[in-house]
Amino acid sequence: MNAPLPATHPPSHRLAGLALAALGIVFGDLGTSPLYALQEAFHGGAGVGATPDNVIGVVSLFLWSLILMVSIKYVLVLMRADNRGEGGLLALLALLIGDRTDREASRRARRWIYLAMIGAAMLYGDGLITPAISVLSAVEGLEQATPAFQPYIVPLTVVILVGLFAIQPLGSGRVGIAFGPILALWFIVIFVLGLASLAQTPAILRALNPGNGLRFFVQNGWHGFLALGAVVLCLTGGEALYADMGHFGARPIRVAWYGLALPALMASYLGQGALLLRDPGAASHPFYATVPGWALYPMVALATLATVVAAQALITAVFSLTRQASQLGLSPRVTTRHTSDSTAGQIYLPALNWILMVGTIALVLAFRSSANLAAAFGLAVSTTMAITTILFGALAAVRWRWPRWRIALVAGIFLFIDLGFLAANAMKFVDGGWLPFVIGLLVFLLTVAWFTGLRVLRASRADSGYPVDILIDSLALSPPHRVAGTAVFMMPPGTAAPVALLHHLKHNQVLHERVVLLTLLTTDAPRVAEGERLTVDCMAAGFVRIVARYGYMEEANVPALLEHASPASGQLLYDPMSTSFYLGRESLALPAHGNCVLRLLLRIFIWLHKNELDATAHFRMPPNRVVELGGRLDLVLSDN
Repeated sequence: MNAPLPATHPPSHRLAGLALAALGIVFGDLGTSPLYALQEAFHGGAGVGATPDNVIGVVSLFLWSLILMVSIKYVLVLMRADNRGEGGLLALLALLIGDRTDREASRRARRWIYLAMIGAAMLYGDGLITPAISVLSAVEGLEQATPAFQPYIVPLTVVILVGLFAIQPLGSGRVGIAFGPILALWFIVIFVLGLASLAQTPAILRALNPGNGLRFFVQNGWHGFLALGAVVLCLTGGEALYADMGHFGARPIRVAWYGLALPALMASYLGQGALLLRDPGAASHPFYATVPGWALYPMVALATLATVVAAQALITAVFSLTRQASQLGLSPRVTTRHTSDSTAGQIYLPALNWILMVGTIALVLAFRSSANLAAAFGLAVSTTMAITTILFGALAAVRWRWPRWRIALVAGIFLFIDLGFLAANAMKFVDGGWLPFVIGLLVFLLTVAWFTGLRVLRASRADSGYPVDILIDSLALSPPHRVAGTAVFMMPPGTAAPVALLHHLKHNQVLHERVVLLTLLTTDAPRVAEGERLTVDCMAAGFVRIVARYGYMEEANVPALLEHASPASGQLLYDPMSTSFYLGRESLALPAHGNCVLRLLLRIFIWLHKNELDATAHFRMPPNRVVELGGRLDLVLSDN
């Protein structure tokens, strides 16, 4: 494979609507970063003085970061790395490692999985911080109107966040009907405000020369390098932009970015820089200082709406990431509610929603200002950006067969910039950067424990399995009593008979006249065509082996699946009144030997396995037709 497949473009009459919708879902974080990003470069302990040279240099860094890292890296280059239209870290990982069986067998592929796990885990840190800093920075505009509002900023922020998370059960479709128009209005307003300020001080246009950004580092040395910790704030949402590609397609996102979002952001940063050239004392609040006094309250209201949109986009991204990780076997099954009959991607995860709400509110109460939260922001997003670049470079080398010079030119330049941002943000570790790092580390630990435990569990089942063909031959020699109806047993990949089937025969000594051995596989593609989904094999003694394949953006519905498989088997496989589903509930036991780290991971896995979402609900089986059979399984360590 020398190049990615060309993207399928939407019809022209839908392009404008998709681009408008993309503004609301994709560009929330990027669009609201002017509220707090530039002020962090000049305000606080790590800020530089707002001298004319520094203002021009910092604004130049902001502009060229948007051009290089968003316009070129994400919008132009990374969007070519799509997995059948889906983007993001997990889609990139799926493209890189290819077939799932090869992935599980290859230690090299496992390294890429662990690296992607780190990047995905860091996004959960952003999932807590982004709603907090976005909404808090918007509400702080009230303090610019009158100091009398200062005591009410934190309580008002908490109320808004509670309301935001409380409406999540309605679904992102209903909540997000007005997202596109709100963000479009937001971009238009900040574009106009930026141009108005720029017209008063056109000298800021010198920031368009990237040489002024480089000169800033020469003049400020180490202090200038630390300023990158503020510059990265303008890139917040770049990773979500890539991940949300599957909702709209690459072309609408590019139209929205180049047509409105990028010009508006550049005008806003230029306008704020122009203001600082006129009034360096406004460095603590450059965004609201560009707003005329008569428009301050309406602007705070619009900014609050825009930041709610930004927070909603991040919450939706975390929901989608968690679901994809569960489908790919990187996390336990979670309760997922579909909030739309027509759009599969609109989902709601109750437990995760309330965890995010509690964590976000705790951050607001602990840090109490966007300036304090900015110190905690940046390390997670810069880590994810660097990992995405590494995976893209590996994909270009392994799958696309790019020559080394091309990989070095494209991925090498991006990685150099990513590592610069990462190093600068690492300097903020003590001041708050530890927070997203610790959150990411905890998520990574749970993910690694689950992934490691699943591999050990599969190996343990394989070692203790009884081949299906031998079982069927033994039944012919000593037939059990057969009863009417269909029994469905969930069967792992391979040839070993389900443990639940063996327990059923051992204890009940009967067998249904039809026995379905059902294997569900999650592929590395987001979706599977209906014609490729099922493989049906009619075996002896009334056994039917079904292998069903689903994409990592899909979920299995076992009763519907059996109905679809019935014609291929030549018999009725699902009757609500005569079909029973047998599930094994294993009691897992730790291996007797093993190193301390592995035993700790397996302890965590056993706890997660015990508390994950019940298979009955996950696979939409009728609860009154499900029989669970318990058994003990000793986990066995292998050399793999």
